[in-house]
Amino acid sequence: VQLQASGGGLVQAGGSLRLSCAVSGLTFGNSAIAWFRQAPGKEREGVACIVSDNDDTVYSDSVKGRFTISRDNAENTVYLQMNSLKPEDTAVYYCAVKTYSGITTMYGNYDYWGQGTLVTVSS
Repeated sequence: VQLQASGGGLVQAGGSLRLSCAVSGLTFGNSAIAWFRQAPGKEREGVACIVSDNDDTVYSDSVKGRFTISRDNAENTVYLQMNSLKPEDTAVYYCAVKTYSGITTMYGNYDYWGQGTLVTVSS
């Protein structure tokens, strides 16, 4: 199983980016796919999570209303549309997959992780 995160880059505050997480070797059935981020010197935090079978989603308070997670089951890809970016969104963003437990939450044990993509937001 491989997760390939892409789409990071340098953007000015207020701008937008779309991250992609292409998953191979695993179908999306009964899965929850999440985006995490880790800024320098900070702990990793969950950003958004989507359930593959019902599109149920959950977001952290810090990104709610600005970020949107979506998935394309046919392409085995999950997206994170990030709008109104702020300098504090600067971080390495990772995608991860876990078996859906029946509760939509970013917490839990993730089975697979991508390599990360760097997002830098300048002020």
